[in-house]
Amino acid sequence: MTIDWTPDLDTGIGVIDDQHRRIVDFINDLEVAQVMKNPKQIRRVIDDCVDYTLSHFAFEESLQEEAGYPYCKPHKKVHELFTRRVSEYQERLDLGDDVSEELHAMLSRWLVNHIKRDDADYVGVIRANRANLIKEQEEAPEAAGWFRRFFKKS
Repeated sequence: MTIDWTPDLDTGIGVIDDQHRRIVDFINDLEVAQVMKNPKQIRRVIDDCVDYTLSHFAFEESLQEEAGYPYCKPHKKVHELFTRRVSEYQERLDLGDDVSEELHAMLSRWLVNHIKRDDADYVGVIRANRANLIKEQEEAPEAAGWFRRFFKKS
C-alpha cells in the first residue's frame, strides 16, 4: 500500500519533513520494485533506504542534542532498535528470503507511527531552539558591525 504524505505527518521543521518525505519515497519505491518482482531493484531500494534513514537519524539526533531535548537518549534507542530490526530483514534477504512485502508493511507502519508519536514529542524543543538561533543571528550582525567599526583599520 502506497504511503501518501498528509499534513498530519508534517512536523513543521522543513528539513525534517523533507527527509521524512524522502523516506516515504523509498518505501513507495520498494512497493514498485515488489510489483515488478525485480530482486536487484528491491535490494537497491532497501539498501538506499537504510543508508538514507541512518543519516536522517544521525541528523535528527544531532538537532535534539543541540536543542537539549531531554528524551534524546530514549529516542536514539528507538532508532537503534529500528535499525537492528531492519538489519535482520537485510540478513534474511541475503539468505534468499523474499522479505520485500513484509519489510514494506513494517516500514510503512513504523514510519507513520514514529513521526506521529516519537518525532512529534521533540518538535517544540527543536523549534524553540531554532527560534533562539535565528534571534542570535539577527542580533549578531549589529554587534559584529560595531566591533568592526571600533577596530577598523585606517
